[in-house]
Amino acid sequence: MVVQKKENVFNTLNECEVEDITLEFFYKPHTITLLILSIAGVIFMSFIRDDKSIDNNICAGIWCVIFFLLLVSLLAFPNGPFIRPHPAVWRMVFGLSVLYSLTLLFLLFQKYETIKGMITWLDPNLKDFRIDMDKEYGVNCSDISIEKFWAHLDVFAAGHFFGWVSKAILVRHYGILWSMSMMWEFTEVMFSHLLPNFKECWWDAWILDVLLCNGFGIWVGMKICKMLEMRDYNWPGIKDIDTTKGKIKRAALQFTPVSWTPVRWLDPNSSYMRFFFCMPNGDHVASI
Repeated sequence: MVVQKKENVFNTLNECEVEDITLEFFYKPHTITLLILSIAGVIFMSFIRDDKSIDNNICAGIWCVIFFLLLVSLLAFPNGPFIRPHPAVWRMVFGLSVLYSLTLLFLLFQKYETIKGMITWLDPNLKDFRIDMDKEYGVNCSDISIEKFWAHLDVFAAGHFFGWVSKAILVRHYGILWSMSMMWEFTEVMFSHLLPNFKECWWDAWILDVLLCNGFGIWVGMKICKMLEMRDYNWPGIKDIDTTKGKIKRAALQFTPVSWTPVRWLDPNSSYMRFFFCMPNGDHVASI
């Protein structure tokens, strides 16, 4: 009985099945069709494109590798626990995550100058890029005023807020989220020698970023989670809806969760091994 329960949990996490399929075309396999179309497209592009430029050849090869990796992930990777809007979307997201991890592993063994050269090769406009130093970073930290606070509310502040709303919806635990938020500020301090805008005053890092932007984002994200936990989920098929407005609304709701399961990462009865397992995962989510 215990073994069967573990197998059911494994299947739910790796091959979540879609129930009550209405539009069967989107859930039938089209492996042969996709392979034929993709191979024909690559052969066609290889004949019509200009191959005189080495840089263009390398870029075309990279894009082709990415395309076929996403194609393989679409056809062969597991569904995962998410089925909205379609399991194929999450297979490709998983494929992009694998590509991202492999890229980081490759960059781990390169020199800083080599990485800068790769970036300028990808975008030559970055060769003479300089951070706008008209804005002061980490200067006169004892001079605190409302005007200074307001001047630091830039696009990065909005990025902090919306980023932590998303992380809260993913993680759903105040303790882990606050730990991640503080660990990220320590990471900024460690890499401040690479990016001048990481050199922040103490009030900018811990009050404006961690307490206000990150903290408010965490609170909003957790409130959204509570709202989704209390919601009743009833999904009629789009063919069963008579009105055009109802069909459009049902199509839009396809991009929302099919259900919402409360997550209790650190239950009081959980073992110390679960705590040590949660921390590295939280650190990984914070780095995204």
